Amino acid sequence: MAYGAVGSLELTIERLLNSSHISIVQNSSPRIINLLYEEILSLKEALGEFNAWRSTINMKMVKTLEAEIIHDVYKFEDVIDLHLSNQFHSPQSDEETDHPPLTVHSLDVQEIKQDVDSFIETVNIMKRAYIHELRNPSPEEEDDVVPSRVDFDGNESKMVGLSGLFTTIKDRLNLPISEWMIVSLYAMAGIGKTTLAKKLFQDPFIVSRFRPRVFVTICPKYRLAHILVDILIQVNNGAGFDEIVPMEEAQLLVELKRMVFKSLRCLRFLIVLDDVWDRELCYELAKLFPNDYTGSRILLTTRLYEVAACAYPLNTFRVPFLDKKESWDLLRTKVFGEQESLSYKLEKAGKKIAENCEGLPLTIVTVANILSEANKTIEYWNEVATDKQNSVYKDAYDQMLKVLYRSYDYLPQHLKACFLYIGAFPQNYWVYGYHLTNLWNAEGFLNSKSMHYSHPPMSSTNGTHPYLFELSCKNVTMYYTDIIKYQLHSSFWYLCNKEAAKNKFFYAFNCRADALIEEDVNYQRRLCTRNNVLLAIEDVRNSIASASTVRSLLCIGPHHHYPIPVCLENLRLLKVLETLSIRSYEFPMEVLKLVQLKYLGLSYDGNLPTSISKLWNLQYLIVSRHSAERFVGNVSDMPIEIWNMKELKCVQTGGKDLPHPCEGSHLPNLLELKCVGPQSCTKDVFEKIPNLKALVIGIQLAPDATEILTCFDHISHLHQLQELGCYIMNPTLKTEVVTPLAPLSDFPSSLTKLTLSGLGYPWEEMRKISSLPNLTHLELKFYAFRGPKWEVRDNEFQSLVDLDIQDTDLEQWKFFGNYCCFPSIGFLHIAHCYKLKEIPLTFDNLWNFDFRFELIFEINSKIVVNS
Repeated sequence: MAYGAVGSLELTIERLLNSSHISIVQNSSPRIINLLYEEILSLKEALGEFNAWRSTINMKMVKTLEAEIIHDVYKFEDVIDLHLSNQFHSPQSDEETDHPPLTVHSLDVQEIKQDVDSFIETVNIMKRAYIHELRNPSPEEEDDVVPSRVDFDGNESKMVGLSGLFTTIKDRLNLPISEWMIVSLYAMAGIGKTTLAKKLFQDPFIVSRFRPRVFVTICPKYRLAHILVDILIQVNNGAGFDEIVPMEEAQLLVELKRMVFKSLRCLRFLIVLDDVWDRELCYELAKLFPNDYTGSRILLTTRLYEVAACAYPLNTFRVPFLDKKESWDLLRTKVFGEQESLSYKLEKAGKKIAENCEGLPLTIVTVANILSEANKTIEYWNEVATDKQNSVYKDAYDQMLKVLYRSYDYLPQHLKACFLYIGAFPQNYWVYGYHLTNLWNAEGFLNSKSMHYSHPPMSSTNGTHPYLFELSCKNVTMYYTDIIKYQLHSSFWYLCNKEAAKNKFFYAFNCRADALIEEDVNYQRRLCTRNNVLLAIEDVRNSIASASTVRSLLCIGPHHHYPIPVCLENLRLLKVLETLSIRSYEFPMEVLKLVQLKYLGLSYDGNLPTSISKLWNLQYLIVSRHSAERFVGNVSDMPIEIWNMKELKCVQTGGKDLPHPCEGSHLPNLLELKCVGPQSCTKDVFEKIPNLKALVIGIQLAPDATEILTCFDHISHLHQLQELGCYIMNPTLKTEVVTPLAPLSDFPSSLTKLTLSGLGYPWEEMRKISSLPNLTHLELKFYAFRGPKWEVRDNEFQSLVDLDIQDTDLEQWKFFGNYCCFPSIGFLHIAHCYKLKEIPLTFDNLWNFDFRFELIFEINSKIVVNS
């Protein structure tokens, strides 16, 4: 999390160096700011070394040092921002004009030189201490050391759920393949990977087939020598160490590796590597295991997909959450044992309690242990069942933290702040991926080397930001594939809130998970309101002092249907203001005083004031309409002054169009333009936003529309465009194609993702899409194309990985030629295509060693796969 704090300060200093609105006074030597910036980058690089040393560090000491770094970084950032704020809020700056001039603020660094010098000295001290601790870890207390050995002591417990996966993996271990083979299990902490591995390890058939059998638990902190000794003890029943003489560690490792290899020669062994965190360790151990074609197997469990991917894709299995029935069976067994009958009311409450555990066995078992010691009355169980904030769940999550914290503690540094940030949203809240990445960017969590459109590897099927993809692969977030939404399991949500409160990362009003007192609110970095927004805003108003250092106000959660005045008077350092969940019937003019604002999200149907350009730091302008029908009627344009806001990276217009640009005006940093109408798709507009990477067009047709729409005619002028979406908001469903659209034009070759909905093009127009060289994701929704036949020729869709077709009248889908189209396809989703009878894909050509092909049908009629 210290990495995120330093990233925020990094962006603040970058603004001083690069902003056209700030002039550093020359007599104070601008070199001071450059030196400061270099030191911040150096500190960030030092924090990044954590990733290379995490298997040997003393986590308690590292977290203590990081807490000190966070404190000092926040303290210095306050000095910089308060100094800037005093400059920006001078009497001359506060003058209200409809068309404010391009103000340049002078920054005299000499006034804060002593603070800068002191911070640079502090940075050097912190950096040296941190690197020294990583490379020379302090001795650990005995409680912190996790043993590498699992002792079964003969006890067997009933495994609830996962029986199907158990059978599948057992069959996989028994495949008639003589070469040794790796099979991997992966999923989030507490889901039952180790339990499943133990059951397989102890299964009578497995016991009879494999000799020897070895079970080693690795954990994030391991010593290779200890692992090798553990293997030798289990293979040789403790014998065979007489030949080892005292020697240096490097020589000892060589000797232990030789002994492991020798001990396993010509045997059919099963080695379980439990809780593996290091991919390289898997490869290193695999080299030690002889491949004598005896049918030996290696079974590994891990929380990390990157480790599980050591196995062939067909041998890689994600352990699923328990369903409602399995959850109740497990809870009931743990609380009541084999007791056969329960009262209807108690069982009903129990099923709801089990459901509240969200399918995670560790939560279910922990809650069951608490319930076992409590009064088993219907009244008490109903109380627990109806309130997910009940102390029973809180106590359970507290008991689980030791297991869960490893998933957070050992995240790469650049992901920690991003992960905690998701915890600011309400419990069980699904948040869009683009929403998160926009907020992360504004907060300074995304460094310049991983911009929003730096796509992850092919295995990320939806082109999401690499950080979101990494968090999913670390199994700390849950991912809703169809609409690219993310959520935290409640156990991790509780962890995030606890950690955030401890480090002043965010403070949540109306949240019982935090443990702060009210006077701490003013020293928080971020405030968030959830659930009862009205009361929470009142708490904000009563709690915030004039000296508040809050940087973000997040009004998130359920939408509030009535206007609520947001108190901004004492939040002049605010950089992020997210109020999309609150309806604004009048534009909140006090926002215009927040000149350091980088992100503004509001729900507002009216016209933006021309003075919006006063927010010259603004990078994200997100406007959402709250009317019942979106994009309805004559929606006015954005104000012409928006062309003066040069820092804008993302604009979501709420259905408004960009006005015709003035001579010489342009938006060089604009990367995303969303929810605009076809009137924005002109040559003049596109030429003024040359670096645009994402464009979403929304079209509301008049009932008797006859005018041809030409929203794609000038799309080729966007040479950097990667993602394009076009939606007819009220498509006409008739037998004939009636949407008044001009034929498709040439799309830029840079396009990687295309989403079309309701356009009603004939399938022949697909030829203008199929040859795009970089197109990897194609979504065709709600009659994007219409007609009974789609013919695909050779060499079409050469790069396409993900194809999603929904709601169409397609009947025949035919391939012609040598079937060399769709060579890279990895995911095919077909939904509500009731007339479609055949899928002409040759599946034999779709499997390769890099990814697994997925085919999903959501239709009523039977489909034939014609190969």
